[in-house]
Amino acid sequence: MSKVREDIVARLTAAFRPVSLDVDDESHLHQGHAGWREGGETHFRVAIRAAAFNGKSRIDRHRMVNAALDELIGNPIHALAIRAEAAD
Repeated sequence: MSKVREDIVARLTAAFRPVSLDVDDESHLHQGHAGWREGGETHFRVAIRAAAFNGKSRIDRHRMVNAALDELIGNPIHALAIRAEAAD
């Protein structure tokens, strides 16, 4: 597991206590594109399901995830795809 991926998992787990969480490093799919760096750890896809999202709109759920990862967005994370679902 990459250092950045470990950090993402730790932050999202602490913030939301998810019932399911999947974090994929998709950096290899973006080699040569903007934001890509040697060694990867720049482009991630997150699928998270948590009770904290119950009653929240899709936009609010995305904002919550972005807020939890705020210190990582921009550097080292260049791109983040999010699927955040309620656990009701």
